[in-house]
Amino acid sequence: MKRLMLSALYLIPLLFTLLSCQKESIQADYQIIPLPQQIQLSADKTPFTLNSQTQILYPAEDKRLQDYAQLLAQYIKTKTHKEIAINTSTDTTNAIILQILPKGINPEGYQLDVNSRHVIINGNSEAGVFYGIQTLRKSLPIAQGGENIILPAVHISDFPYFPYRGAHLDVSRHFFNVNEVKTYIDMMALHNMNTMHWHLTDDQGWRIEIKKYPRLTQIGSKRKETLTGHLNDRPEKYDGKPYKGFYTQEQIKDIVNYAAKNHITIIPEIDLPGHMQAALASYPELGCTGGPYEVWTKWGISENVLCAGSSKTFQFLDDVFDEITQLFPSQYIHIGGDECPKTQWEHCPKCQAFIKKQDIKSDSKYTKEQYLQSFIMKHVTEYLKKKGRKTIGWDEILEGDADSQVTVMSWRGEAAGVNAAQQGHDVIMTPNTVMYFDFYQALDTEKEPLAIGGYIPVEKVYNYDPLPDQLTKTQKKHILGVQSNLWTEYIPDFSHVQYMVLPRWAALAEVQWSNPEQKDYNEFLNRLGGMLKQYQLEKYNYAKHVLNVDATYISNFKTGCTEVALSTLGNAPIHYTLDGSMPTSQSPVYQQAIQINKTSTLQAIAIRPEGNSEIYKQPLYFNKATNKPITLRYPADDKYNGQGCGTLVDGISGNATFGSGKWLGFSNGKDMIATIDLKEKTPITTISLHTCIATGDGVFDAREISVEVSTDGKNYRKIASETCPIPTEHQKVVKQHTLTFPSQPARYVRISAISEKQMPAWSGFPAIPAFIFVDELSVN
Repeated sequence: MKRLMLSALYLIPLLFTLLSCQKESIQADYQIIPLPQQIQLSADKTPFTLNSQTQILYPAEDKRLQDYAQLLAQYIKTKTHKEIAINTSTDTTNAIILQILPKGINPEGYQLDVNSRHVIINGNSEAGVFYGIQTLRKSLPIAQGGENIILPAVHISDFPYFPYRGAHLDVSRHFFNVNEVKTYIDMMALHNMNTMHWHLTDDQGWRIEIKKYPRLTQIGSKRKETLTGHLNDRPEKYDGKPYKGFYTQEQIKDIVNYAAKNHITIIPEIDLPGHMQAALASYPELGCTGGPYEVWTKWGISENVLCAGSSKTFQFLDDVFDEITQLFPSQYIHIGGDECPKTQWEHCPKCQAFIKKQDIKSDSKYTKEQYLQSFIMKHVTEYLKKKGRKTIGWDEILEGDADSQVTVMSWRGEAAGVNAAQQGHDVIMTPNTVMYFDFYQALDTEKEPLAIGGYIPVEKVYNYDPLPDQLTKTQKKHILGVQSNLWTEYIPDFSHVQYMVLPRWAALAEVQWSNPEQKDYNEFLNRLGGMLKQYQLEKYNYAKHVLNVDATYISNFKTGCTEVALSTLGNAPIHYTLDGSMPTSQSPVYQQAIQINKTSTLQAIAIRPEGNSEIYKQPLYFNKATNKPITLRYPADDKYNGQGCGTLVDGISGNATFGSGKWLGFSNGKDMIATIDLKEKTPITTISLHTCIATGDGVFDAREISVEVSTDGKNYRKIASETCPIPTEHQKVVKQHTLTFPSQPARYVRISAISEKQMPAWSGFPAIPAFIFVDELSVN
């Protein structure tokens, strides 16, 4: 007995030694972003174990796949700390094999197969191999270095949904250096994007060296100072600091080559004939007035444009694009065409003489000056055709006599893209209501860095469908893809660039790549956590709003309650309060829609082991109109319809962001005329409403507000009205209008807010109706 006990004692240290030698195993997860088209797990098969003996194999003499093998080895080292050798060996045991064996018609497609012996990435082309590597990279777990990495047996068959998967970068308003642009390209590769639209020139700076016109960078790349506040601010705020920056042609070539290695094509944009003040400052003879000009220090639309009646302009454009085509091998060249005022052309003798010489005439559809712009755009298009290139233009390029082969980038909503596709043009969708990532991504804008306005959260991006229903199956084939735009007026540094696009790019990646029938926002959120860890690993600065609590409000006319649905990333537990106290882990847990029927302050927090979310806070103020039935004489604009007409009586007041979903917006001269049913005859003495004013965006206050009452819903009488003053300068403010009157019995209350029917000349907009945004109608 004693000898057996001694033997057991000797075995205990050995057991601990064996246990300590066993390595922890962590498993890969193929539920990545963008989600592959097909994932078939083989639960009955042995997984592959990635360890320090694993090799990456590529075909001998294939330099590009050798480069990809090195890239994959670096990805693996970054995520797992394992040093993986690359080789051309024919022994495929414990190997990751890169090869090109086309198995599908999509050149960017690939297959990823995992079994116990090896991992095979088979691309339909080099691009396919590259995207297969990105999938493997994102599937790998983040390890400390000593763990075994387990890759479950799987067959993945994948290819992109759209051939054009773009991201835009404006370097004119703010300049980003070569390494920063390369990091932008790295970020794009992580999201399976294949096209960078590079906005290189504008009123505020010319950023590319043109050897024949050296003053473009000697003068045009510098401005004396920069507007730091909003365009609406009065007085305007400037930093008083000189600003400069441009890329030499050698730097351009370096960036283009770097992008190509990441299977990203760079499409340069030289924006014309407007947005050319930096060029005019460099060569004043190219303008209608001859100057003097200076590189613009503010934002918006300058009336200084290229003179369309001067032969020097056409020679300048030919020369510039001659050098552009030598620097960029892309099939497409972007020639702009947006926001070109025609004021100077209308008064320029040279432009008017040229119009007469070319027999250009106005008609019922377009002015002769619009046709003059078409003449310029067609000249550049024909010049590029001779060099074997195609042109892209902003959707204004359709105004006039557009070249039948030009590709249209639809930015002013989708309507122009629909029109272009119906005419047979290829189209890239980039509507400003969904794809402008310089817009705010959170409603609490006071906590956000300065942005141009608007509100585009991750969910809105994710749910976007670039194929409008009104197009036929054949017409939809003209939609080449979708692109996000990043204009940088209010984005002064590269950390801010990253913040604005991440994680909205994750949502965009699924719009661009994944099968739309597989899209599910809640399921996407569950996968997004892995992408956020990848951002952290790469030290990318990303916005963390998706980790916070999100709330959706519905006004229930039957119960008189505001129904609140709460959600957060990964379905983390949400704790909330309604009494004004701070929520903690001891507060009630959200399980189903919260019914609120009195003035309250909703506060909520998501509790996670790795850290809690910010506290969500929303006051709700109830009055006699809250959650009462409401009807509108005219519907709100489709893009600004909130949660329907109930948005006006849900107890929540909108903030200074008119696109937040908390306002109803009315356009094209429509007025906000709402009728509220108080359900019973009630004495009332005041009504109030809020308007959101942002005149720099064409959003004006009401011109007149009136109140009518009725006891039967048929016969109404006006009991109060007020006329609102016409502003004389830009404003950005939320205004409360309150009308008080002697006590009146009413069951039905009709409130009218009459919109501005003609925006004033000082606004910078044509003499057309303004938007009016209204929220929270109160009756007391």
